[in-house]
Amino acid sequence: MRLLATAAIAALLAACGQQATPPAPTETPAPITTPAPVDANAITAEGWNTLRVGMTRAEVTAAVGATATPGAVGGPDPASCDLFRPANAPEGMLVMIQRDVLTSIILRNNSVLKTDRGFGVGSTAAEIKTAYGASAVSEPHKYVEGAEYITIWSVGGPTAAAPFVEDANARGIRYETNAQGIVTAVHAGGPSIQNVEGCS
Repeated sequence: MRLLATAAIAALLAACGQQATPPAPTETPAPITTPAPVDANAITAEGWNTLRVGMTRAEVTAAVGATATPGAVGGPDPASCDLFRPANAPEGMLVMIQRDVLTSIILRNNSVLKTDRGFGVGSTAAEIKTAYGASAVSEPHKYVEGAEYITIWSVGGPTAAAPFVEDANARGIRYETNAQGIVTAVHAGGPSIQNVEGCS
C-alpha cells in the first residue's frame, strides 16, 4: 500500500512538470597537512640530537665522548667552566660545561650542521634577519668592526632592566658573523650563548 502511495506522488509531480531536487554536491574535505618533522640532526636552543642543555658532564660524555684534545685548556677553571670538542661529536662542534652542566653548544669552522631554521656557518646575516624578523636582535661584535651577533631568544630573554640574560631557564640561538655578514659561529643554549670569549 505504501509503495503504491509513493508511486502515485511521483506520478503527480511528473504530471505537474516538477522534478525532484537532486542532492547538493558534497564538498571535498581539505587535505590534512602535518608540519614537516624537525631534522633530528638540527641544532636548536634546547640542544642537538641526544645532547640536551641541562645534561651533566657525565651524560654528555656518555652521549658524545670525552674531550678529543685532553691536553687543551678549555677555560682557566675547568671545574667552573670548560669548553671542548667531544671525541664523537660532529666536526666543528664544541660543548660548554659550566659547574658540571651543559649550558650551550657551539658550531664553528667546517661544521655543516644547521639550526632548525636551516642556518649555520656560512649563512648570511641578511637571510637570518629576514627569516626571524623582529625576533632577531643585532649587536655589534666586541672585537671585529662591522661584524655582529644576531640573537633570537625562544624562552626568556633580555629586558630593559636586565639586558644581560642570567636566567638559567632562558634558551636561545646566537649567530656570530664576520665583517662581511657571513656566519662564522652558531651558539645554542642558555645564557652562556652571550659569552664573547668562550667561558667569559
